Amino acid sequence: MSKKDIVTKVLVEVSRIIIGVTFIFSGFVKAVDPFGTAYKIEDYLSSFHLSSLSFLALPTSAFLCAFEFAMGAFMLFGIYRRWNSRLVLLTMCFMTPLTLYLAIANPVEDCGCFGDALIITNWQTFFKNIVLLACAIFIIFHRERISNFFTGKTYWLAFLYILIFISIFVFRNYLFDPIFDFRPYKIGANIPELMSVDEGKGHQEEMILVYAKNGVEEKFTDQNAPWKDSTWTYVRLETKLISEGEIPLIKDFTISRLFFNQGKTELVDQSDITADVLSDSDYVFLMISPSLTEMNESYLSNFEDVENYAHDHQYKFYCLTASGPDDIMIWAKTNVIDFNFCNTDERTLKTIIRSNPGLLLLKNGVIINKWADINVPAEEDLTAPIDQLSYGQPINTKNEDKKNWIYISALFVLPLLGLKGMDLLFFRRRKEKEVDESHEDEIN
Repeated sequence: MSKKDIVTKVLVEVSRIIIGVTFIFSGFVKAVDPFGTAYKIEDYLSSFHLSSLSFLALPTSAFLCAFEFAMGAFMLFGIYRRWNSRLVLLTMCFMTPLTLYLAIANPVEDCGCFGDALIITNWQTFFKNIVLLACAIFIIFHRERISNFFTGKTYWLAFLYILIFISIFVFRNYLFDPIFDFRPYKIGANIPELMSVDEGKGHQEEMILVYAKNGVEEKFTDQNAPWKDSTWTYVRLETKLISEGEIPLIKDFTISRLFFNQGKTELVDQSDITADVLSDSDYVFLMISPSLTEMNESYLSNFEDVENYAHDHQYKFYCLTASGPDDIMIWAKTNVIDFNFCNTDERTLKTIIRSNPGLLLLKNGVIINKWADINVPAEEDLTAPIDQLSYGQPINTKNEDKKNWIYISALFVLPLLGLKGMDLLFFRRRKEKEVDESHEDEIN
């Protein structure tokens, strides 16, 4: 093999690994949170004035997660090199100019290409895509040099397993809350702490007071402003940025309690109870529903059971929604439900938990537990005060994440290694046997 061939082979393998790992990581973290990816697609549709197509966001998200992960895995394992290298190139030819436009126009600040696991700017996304495009172009001309991990006998089995694996994984995270929580509202998060930054590290501005005298404007600080001198006339207030500072991870968490009349036919009052909820030393249940009219009511009876349980044990229970008072009153009357309703920002609610509805358990402002609608505790599970049940015990999320990483990695890698073993033990041995038999026939 010539020096040129060696260099080409190395560049092909490096390009293959860069594309494969990037696509697998990007597809996987999107698949962890298909609703989050759908919300990001909705943001893009809104910025392009295509909100009428929002109903396509979730199926597009599911397809995109699986498609991206599968392309990366096929590239990494050298499966169907010709067609996959073409798909990768077409994808990058589409995404690179698109991300250039997004970097220039900046309609959405966070590109969402790595979900909430790794947030990068639109310009960083564009430069990433330049590298991937270069790798894809190089590979398309040398795709035959990509090493095959499987032989043609097991191609289709590996291809099928990868598609089944990622499809089931996406569906699991569609039914339940994401198995890995990259959001600020994860179990164990202290909401009051995440709503603030350390003193001196926040956004800092200086007030500039502009006064005029004899038609000439001059700027002063609050300390030396000539407000006692009648010869100066106040003109305007300006602000001077001193430091961008850190931005708190949680910015828009507020809870406004709504008070209706007895028949729930009229809103009579409302009050901000955010501080009360976050400082409550007892357990607080928060039912999360961004939109009551779009709620999945299949498991609504379980939420009613939890509300009754909270009432019996003197825990507070609130239903947080972004729906307006009229929608709340209609929904409550239709379902014959008498929850304590509160208004909270829709994006905040969608960030807290992906299912509609979902359930959050707080104590001292710390998230003790959270449930998607499908696994909210049923009445028969709530047999004692919450502190005596496993539901009310702090969860070591780091250990849980480690276990889940191990399980998921094993589920993905071990069957593929099994296919490789079968490839080596049976198919290649059979090929060697056929070669030996052919050689004996020639001798005879």
